[in-house]
Amino acid sequence: MALSLPGNPDLERFRRDARRLQRGARGGDPQALALVARHHPSRPTAENGEEGGDLTLAEAQLVLARSYGFASWPRLRAYLRRSEGLRRDPAAFAEESADPAADPVDRAARSVPALACLRYDGADEPARWARAAELLERHPDLPERDVFVAATVGDPEILRRHLDRDPRSAARSGGPFDWPPILYLAYSRVPQMDAVDSARMLLDGGADPDTGYLWQGLPTPFSVLTGVFAEGESGPGRQPRHPAWRELALLLLDRGADPNDRQALYNRMFGRDDSHLELLLDHGLGRPAGEVWAERLGIVAESLEEMMRRQLEWAAGHGFAHRTALLAAHGFTLDTVRDAAAAVADPGTHSSPDGRTPLHQAALMGDLDVIRALLQAGADPAAVDEVHGTTPAHWARWARNDEAEQLLREAEARWEPEANRTAYGPGGDGQG
Repeated sequence: MALSLPGNPDLERFRRDARRLQRGARGGDPQALALVARHHPSRPTAENGEEGGDLTLAEAQLVLARSYGFASWPRLRAYLRRSEGLRRDPAAFAEESADPAADPVDRAARSVPALACLRYDGADEPARWARAAELLERHPDLPERDVFVAATVGDPEILRRHLDRDPRSAARSGGPFDWPPILYLAYSRVPQMDAVDSARMLLDGGADPDTGYLWQGLPTPFSVLTGVFAEGESGPGRQPRHPAWRELALLLLDRGADPNDRQALYNRMFGRDDSHLELLLDHGLGRPAGEVWAERLGIVAESLEEMMRRQLEWAAGHGFAHRTALLAAHGFTLDTVRDAAAAVADPGTHSSPDGRTPLHQAALMGDLDVIRALLQAGADPAAVDEVHGTTPAHWARWARNDEAEQLLREAEARWEPEANRTAYGPGGDGQG
């Protein structure tokens, strides 16, 4: 079972939750009893709920740990202990709240990487990167003053001077997110002088090709490769891949980076492009590798089988026939995979927990070919999702996919609900 935790997990919170579960089970609460029955099968069950009357705190802790994918309460505690020094929450850094009495150049040196880098929350967008570029124009000496800014702008000459002054700076963490320089390079989306040479220099200087951090303490690491491949649930308009993603990924993999990057695979699975998969498969994706992060955390967040099954199920369920075939060619198949073409047979179906339609998903990804195909198949461009109540055009606008938004706006203007159509055309009454 893959691990699943809330953001910024806290042991005291889990202790409170366990006590709450114990009280609920002893009081006959149906939800608490169902959780106990699901994750503590050795306990007897009864129709009247008495099976939870003597639930001990240790048993409640075991049930809670298992509900998050851990084999035991001590395993959960061990993960929290080992992950403490690896967790980061980039969203917690607010450059606007910096001490106004501090030196303006020092404030800018911290703000530039914070604005320039993807941090995987709702703030990711081109306007932030533009603000970082404006600060760099006002303070052109920042890269020379700060190694983390130098990595953010990917300037190998300036990085060389930093490394000559302090050879340990290639691997030392710091800056606004407490990252090593190579992470700022990989997650930066401001123009860079030479990202590949800069990355090579940092790796030669001792940077770890598998370095990363635990986003809000969650167990799947955001590695250097994750930042290079990028994308994710917010779409490529807000979280684009690095401009030199292929060259950087090849360099990292050649230097020993683990190809089984769970977070990178998850982030890139929403779009149809398989170039990242082709590269990773060529370097051993899905096969046992170093599992460096399993050693660091003492546990695997998702097994290789679970990782590849997720990819296969998403591909099969979303009509990604090329991806299904690519994975099959490398020996990865599901026992039963339904016809990928059937995944879009009903283009209007709400196909996700938040009620988005396939057209919403295509709008988020800016996939013009899929948008056109879905519209031609009869998808409703005026459909609204069940969480935000917004149309695919709104999703395209939020994701900064201008061409997709325009296409969907035009489709909305032409759209005629099926109930208003007749055999004589939209809205017609058969009269000459």
